[in-house]
Amino acid sequence: MDPHRHGPTAPAPADDTDAVLAGVGPRLRALRTARGATLDQLSAETGISVSTLSRLESGQRRPALELLLPLARVHGVPLDELVGAPETGDPRVHLKAVAWRGGSILPLSRGGSGLQAFKHVIPASVPEGTPELRTHDGWDWLYVLKGRLRVVLGEHDLVLPAGEAAEFDTRTPHWFGRVGPGDVEFLSLFGRQGERMHVRAAPPGRFE
Repeated sequence: MDPHRHGPTAPAPADDTDAVLAGVGPRLRALRTARGATLDQLSAETGISVSTLSRLESGQRRPALELLLPLARVHGVPLDELVGAPETGDPRVHLKAVAWRGGSILPLSRGGSGLQAFKHVIPASVPEGTPELRTHDGWDWLYVLKGRLRVVLGEHDLVLPAGEAAEFDTRTPHWFGRVGPGDVEFLSLFGRQGERMHVRAAPPGRFE
């Protein structure tokens, strides 16, 4: 037998396939929470039931093409972003931006059940808009890199300029967006465990 002859490509081992499929749920959860969407909202956007979405994210349901296609469309990512390759030991994070509220979100960490890091960019062309408060499990930490970020947390209506930070329990109704002239860029660290909010910011109108 000629050792240099290339025959048909062997199928991936079952263990590799299981590893790929096991990573889909955490990616779906990370994309949804990065958009600030609830399961109910995602269900309305995709036509997939809340229970099915929840089971997909938790790994209790095997992802199928008819489910992944509408999810990839709504999240604004290619299908191969949802079904990635198994981990290779490469510590680098391969960045791919996701469309969000007229701007973009850049994942800065690998998908998983632990802390997730994102960079958000809201260009000046995006209207300031009316807050639409949302809730979900977890906690969020924000740090403004550029511009001014309006953060609404329950009854608190705050403005964070560059260099300011906020941390809050995401079970508190919340919303954030651009305020004032110029682009806004900020970092977000999202985790599944709730913590109490502590902020250092000023009410809208404090900064000129």
